[in-house]
Amino acid sequence: MVKEVKVGKVKIGGGNPLVVIAGPCAIEDEDFCLKIAKELQEITQDIDIPFIFKASYDKANRSSVDSFRGPGVKKGLKILREVRKRLNLPVLSDVHCTSQVEEAAQSLDILQIPAYLCRQTDLILALARTGKAVNVKKGQFLAPWDIKNVIEKIRSCNNERIILTERGVVYGYNNLVVDMCSLPVMRQTGFPVVFDVTHSVQLPGGAGTSSSGRREFIPYLARAAVACGIDALFVEVHPQPEKALSDGLNSLKLSDLREVLLEVKAIDTLVKKRLRVVG
Repeated sequence: MVKEVKVGKVKIGGGNPLVVIAGPCAIEDEDFCLKIAKELQEITQDIDIPFIFKASYDKANRSSVDSFRGPGVKKGLKILREVRKRLNLPVLSDVHCTSQVEEAAQSLDILQIPAYLCRQTDLILALARTGKAVNVKKGQFLAPWDIKNVIEKIRSCNNERIILTERGVVYGYNNLVVDMCSLPVMRQTGFPVVFDVTHSVQLPGGAGTSSSGRREFIPYLARAAVACGIDALFVEVHPQPEKALSDGLNSLKLSDLREVLLEVKAIDTLVKKRLRVVG
């Protein structure tokens, strides 16, 4: 049985129903962030799916020096604290360097290790020592069975609140592919597994000075991953993806989210029911 990681009132893994982690790629401004968080909360409450809000305060891993990064550490974390306080929602964001860890731990419920940094030992240990839940984005260069080395780094700090996220593997130039076998392989570690469906349809650097993406494949990959028995689905959403300041081409349109979630919830119910019968 996969361990249960509790984040506020939300339970990830442990045979619990599918959780959705959703929000825009980056915080564009406070009003926008609060508005989209509220809309996501209303959709997930109506469908009865546990929800964690995500948004990046600083997108440090950009294709170009001119790319939008977000409001930065101080202002961005303040906005996420407002979301957490006003809407009573758990919040997640990525942390890029050890100097940000202390402040991020005071503002966030889940600290996320970006895929490009999943082998940065100092960062991993600093996040683990906070005692907070740590979500590890598996690098695009990493085999699923090699995630165990990252797990052991976190566990060396006596932190068992570990979540693992698949987001595709580099396949040739400017392309990612998802091996669905990686999901059960990663779950064999005993920790909850998340599928990042929107970054999995990203084409890194595909637009020259920015990434491109194929959002039309999001529903297909989401259904497939949930059928594999994942514990949570990670989705970047935006009301107008074509106007998003970051990752718009691989973000799901907010108005399309409800239908996708209804489909994956039905699949998750069948899969979890079967697992209980088999178990």
